[in-house]
Amino acid sequence: MSELDRGVDEELGRDEELEPPEVLEELLEEIVEGLGLDVDVEIDQAEGVLLGRVVGEDVGLFIGRRGQTIDAVQHLAQRIVFPEGPSPVRVVIDADGYRERRAQALRADADDAADEALRFGRPVELDPMPASERRVVHEHLRDRDDVSTHSEGEEPDRYLIVSPAAG
Repeated sequence: MSELDRGVDEELGRDEELEPPEVLEELLEEIVEGLGLDVDVEIDQAEGVLLGRVVGEDVGLFIGRRGQTIDAVQHLAQRIVFPEGPSPVRVVIDADGYRERRAQALRADADDAADEALRFGRPVELDPMPASERRVVHEHLRDRDDVSTHSEGEEPDRYLIVSPAAG
C-alpha cells in the first residue's frame, strides 16, 4: 500500500479493505460534506463504468465553472478508487444530469463546427476541452463521411479540429 493510499484510508477513516463502489461513495460524501452541500450521493455500477451521482438542489458549486470542479473530482476519484493504476473500469462523476446536458451541448457545437467547416471549406477549431469531452465530439462526428476530426495541442489546452473530409 502506497503512502497516498494509507493517507486516503486514514482520512476516510478506513481500516478495512473496501470495494470500489464503497470507496467512491465515502470519497464523494466527504467532498460534499466538506463543501457544505445539502445533497445525496448515489453509486451505480454498469459494465466498465462506476458512476457516482450527486443529487440535490445545491450542485452548482460541485459542478464548478465550465465543469472544472466536477472534472477534477472525477480525475481524483479515478486515482483514489483504483490506486494501482489504469483500470478497465472508468469512474464517472455526475451531478443532476450535468454530463448528459454537457454532452448534448457538445454534440450541438460539433454539428455547428461541421456545418461551418463544410460551408467555408476550412478547418474549424473548437475551444480547449478535457479528453472526455473531446471523445464525445469525436464519437458524434465519427460516422459522418463529409468531415473528419483530430485533436491538437497539449493538456490542459488540447483542442479539437473539425475539417472537411478529403476527397
